[in-house]
Amino acid sequence: MIKQSFCFPNFRQAGQPLLELFEAARAVGYPAVELWQRDENDARFVDVVAAARAAGLVISSMCGHYALKDGMNKRANHARIAAELRESIALAADLGIPGVICFSGNVNPGQTDEDAREACAECLRLVAPLAEARGVSLNLELLNSKVNHPGYQADRTAWGVDVCKRVGSPAAKVLYDIYHMQIMEGDVIRTMRENLAWIGHLHTAGNPGRRDFADPDLPQEMNYRGIARALSAAGYAGYLGHEFSPLGDPIAALRAAFVECDVK
Repeated sequence: MIKQSFCFPNFRQAGQPLLELFEAARAVGYPAVELWQRDENDARFVDVVAAARAAGLVISSMCGHYALKDGMNKRANHARIAAELRESIALAADLGIPGVICFSGNVNPGQTDEDAREACAECLRLVAPLAEARGVSLNLELLNSKVNHPGYQADRTAWGVDVCKRVGSPAAKVLYDIYHMQIMEGDVIRTMRENLAWIGHLHTAGNPGRRDFADPDLPQEMNYRGIARALSAAGYAGYLGHEFSPLGDPIAALRAAFVECDVK
């Protein structure tokens, strides 16, 4: 069975109490919720944690550092990012959060691709022993540079996996975002199977549009039930986190996504 989670800022309506959303998601069958930054607009981290616990949800993922565009590929950022990651790792370990998200940053003019990968690995090596000791994965997120994040450097599976290999720690993983990698590479099932050992977390969204898996006005090219079945058969043990923006009622969208990916 695939463990499913959802990125709550995408599904929370304006002014909606956190507990109301989380209890509705738990009733659908979700065991976990995830967040991006610790404090999301009016949702403080401590309140998210409290509401998740009250609803019977665990937290599956959160961002480990800030500044997506200004990331680990720039050595001048390493001290700042390492400090943020150490704090996030400790917090995640204390709360039972299995992984934190890391970002390569956008391409730096004049820097070679090879040097950028090594710089990311150097940054992760600064905190990998702590992450390994505390049982927290450092999940380098793969994002598309074609549509949503122009200039983002970790935009291919091989790029992210190479960084993880250079780190030399079981804590170093990639966050394989299925939506983003469908745009950049396609062939997502084969790619995930071949790199399963390096995947610490997964994100979903329909493509095109980054919305629900079924869009009445925009034909979709991805079969998430087939993807979930392939992941289950391959033995994927992490979370599949839904990160799309719902077209209509958020709970109905969460329910539809859960049913689509609820495979044995």
